[in-house]
Amino acid sequence: MPFKRIAAGALVVALMIGGFILTQRTPPTPSVGSIAAASPSHRPDTSALRAGLGEVLASYRKIIVLLADETTLSRGEREAANQAGQALFHDNLARLAKLDEALDGLASSTNPMRFDAMGALLDYIESEPGLYDADRLAFRELLQSLQASVARDTTLPAIKMHKRISEDLDALAEIERNYEKEIRQIFGRFDQRAIELKRERWDDYVAHLKKLYSREQILKDYGMVLPYPAPMETSAGDAAKDEPGEIFGRGLPRKTVVFTFDDGPHRLYTDEIAAILKQYGAPAVFFNVGRNLGRLDLDGTPKLGPGAKVSRRLMADGYVLGNHSFTHAQLSRESGDALKAEIFNTDALLKAVNPDRSSLFRFPYGAHNGEGLHMLEAAHLKSVMWNIDSLDWADPVPASIAERVLREVDREGRGIILFHDIHDRAVKALPAILDRLTAEGYRFAGWDGSAFTVAKDSAKPAAKAAVQTGYGESWAVVVGVDDYAKWPRLQYAVRDAQAVCQDLVEKFGFKPDHVFTLKNGEATRSAILALFHDKLAHGVGKNDRIFVFFAGHGATRHLSSGRDLGYIVPADSDPAQFASDAIPMTEIQNIAESFDAKHVLFVMDACYSGLGLTRGGGSSTFLADNAKRIGRQMLTAGGTDQLVSDGGPNGHSVFTWTFLQALAGKGDLNGDGLITATELAAYVAPAVSAVSTQTPAFGSLPGSEGGDFVFELPAENEFLGTQTAQLSNEAIALNTKQDAARTPAPGKQIPAVIVKDLQGGEQKIMPPAAVPISRNQLAQRANDRGLQHYKEKQYAAAEAQFTEALKLRPNFALAANNLGFVYYKQEKYPEAARWFENAIKLDPSRAIAYRNLGDAHAKGGEAEKAKKAYQIYLELAPNGSGAGYVKQALEKL
Repeated sequence: MPFKRIAAGALVVALMIGGFILTQRTPPTPSVGSIAAASPSHRPDTSALRAGLGEVLASYRKIIVLLADETTLSRGEREAANQAGQALFHDNLARLAKLDEALDGLASSTNPMRFDAMGALLDYIESEPGLYDADRLAFRELLQSLQASVARDTTLPAIKMHKRISEDLDALAEIERNYEKEIRQIFGRFDQRAIELKRERWDDYVAHLKKLYSREQILKDYGMVLPYPAPMETSAGDAAKDEPGEIFGRGLPRKTVVFTFDDGPHRLYTDEIAAILKQYGAPAVFFNVGRNLGRLDLDGTPKLGPGAKVSRRLMADGYVLGNHSFTHAQLSRESGDALKAEIFNTDALLKAVNPDRSSLFRFPYGAHNGEGLHMLEAAHLKSVMWNIDSLDWADPVPASIAERVLREVDREGRGIILFHDIHDRAVKALPAILDRLTAEGYRFAGWDGSAFTVAKDSAKPAAKAAVQTGYGESWAVVVGVDDYAKWPRLQYAVRDAQAVCQDLVEKFGFKPDHVFTLKNGEATRSAILALFHDKLAHGVGKNDRIFVFFAGHGATRHLSSGRDLGYIVPADSDPAQFASDAIPMTEIQNIAESFDAKHVLFVMDACYSGLGLTRGGGSSTFLADNAKRIGRQMLTAGGTDQLVSDGGPNGHSVFTWTFLQALAGKGDLNGDGLITATELAAYVAPAVSAVSTQTPAFGSLPGSEGGDFVFELPAENEFLGTQTAQLSNEAIALNTKQDAARTPAPGKQIPAVIVKDLQGGEQKIMPPAAVPISRNQLAQRANDRGLQHYKEKQYAAAEAQFTEALKLRPNFALAANNLGFVYYKQEKYPEAARWFENAIKLDPSRAIAYRNLGDAHAKGGEAEKAKKAYQIYLELAPNGSGAGYVKQALEKL
């Protein structure tokens, strides 16, 4: 069955608990855990598992109903919805742990029908008619756990099952990406057994769920009935101080925040979060659940488990441990010995981890009673609450989490932020939050034993900041004109505009409905100006970016004062009257200054003069500094009286071809995964000048404060194979000539570049220093450069980059395959086969690696090995794009 996709028109708030964590395990119940014990000759009964999945989905849907209208709820309604939602979430943790244990048992059994049983469950997740795309995300981490269990089995059925699960996870990852980007378009189809995607509107989905559940009933089911609102509800700004006996964060100094993380320690995510915090010099409190640390014997002796090692590492690195109860029960409903055990048992375990554990305690769900507070006093513990909730326990979209936190921090001005270190999405959202808060001058406070205070050096950005551009929304205006009414016709301007538009949406995540295009006769003077004055004027925010691309005629008018004034020429302009019916650069300048956006970049594939531009140099703290500065920049194809060279490769002008190659990665001169406007100019200007008579110009428009427009390169995930496209000989020849004029390779010192300004003068520009990035990111960038070199048939350079990627990240299956294929192209077949085998060991379900391995063995004279590899490929991808090729290869052996 096709499957329904939601086009996320509004912010996807508390979509789901797709990230349910499966590490807090409890023993499986007999009804669920017994499915793996079926008779070896019969398929195990999965009815209990199927029912469990239905229960997971029901809880997940209730959370959506509770929190989908987050922005319309009052403070009291939000607090009640959050409390009920977290209760639903933690109830589901135990349910998912039991399902996980049962699936692991099924995968580990010797029943030959076990994969049929798994397939029946995947059929439900993939193609149940009543499920929407958003529904399926609820099962994502359960599928990840099942995939890990299946990976332990090296039989061919297990490999095929691993592949099927991988394809489903790929589909779910694309769903998440499209929610995050809010792209309203139909997903591409996947292979035969993977999930097929449909279209639907998010509002329609929520409306459907509200027919099934009501927020009021859900709250009531969890013991809450909201009172009628008081005549005047106290606003957040009125509550300047914390409540007696508890810390909420409202009494912190202005522009000061505290990072706190609940429910851990987690075997993976806690260390990742600590590493990110360390990069920024940010302290934090980790509130540990006692049962994740260990247990107490009957005599009360603490027995620490594996999770305690994670917490010990946290304290060794200077982070603070807090008490978050023993079982994460709702302590407002507990009393007497049960309440005491929740508090004191975890305190005993924390003391066993380190006697210097803090005196901080956080009530699960923020729920407590008077007895609980009195018991904390007896234990000399202090209650720490929060005033900023990330909702990372409910919202699976990292960008949405980051936006919510930054919005709430901006509204509150200070406070304690609640995160959970049991989610990968918290890991993904944290760098963007830290980047923005650092750039805006916020300080990070830590617990000093008696109060939350700011270390003297905490306001300084760390030496190693994560790569984040920090933009809100991205907007674009793209104009291409070939068919002029009265000017000479152009050949490639429309194709140039289309290619740029495609890159913005597909490569850099611009939302299609935020990219406004005009082609040929649509691009009249009034239509172009209407886009700027009407479409963009009312929707752009202060942290947004705007990109403008124009491909068409440009003109220069020599004024009586001796100054030149440049124009862009719309489709309906008259050469005899362009001074009145074209668009002067002075008007473009005024438009640029009128926007609220942080950064605006104009790229003009036209030649003219007429604006004096200036440019400053970069700094080692580029991202943090750049986020504070307004930027208004322009890059043009050439100067006065120059003609645009329309005959570049693949039907593009030379300028646009070079610009697109820069966006493909060549413009990343310092190798940090970011391409700034300055880097674009430093690559494009000398490269275009080297192969044409054009001298591109670049600079900052008046009113700019030195900010630099930034593109963040996406990671390339292409496994090289015989079907991988390479550039034409014409394109390779042009690129080779241009590369001779470019700046040094990534990682080398980047010299200043001389570039024309729009008056024809010369200016010296310096690309910014590289932003330090992690080893994994460095490996990805090396792999991406290897792909560029391969497509240009520069095999030695590609081999060097893939090798570098594997040095940085030894388990990088993608780079292992790609290195093998470069060896293959150089006819080094035994070496190629070894690397394809390495890739298969790292990723046993990647079909293309088996096809590549078969090719390498066939070329190397190993016919039997080639047959085996080809046969596994056909088992994994019987309808794959290379199936016909492989069948022919088998016939020849």
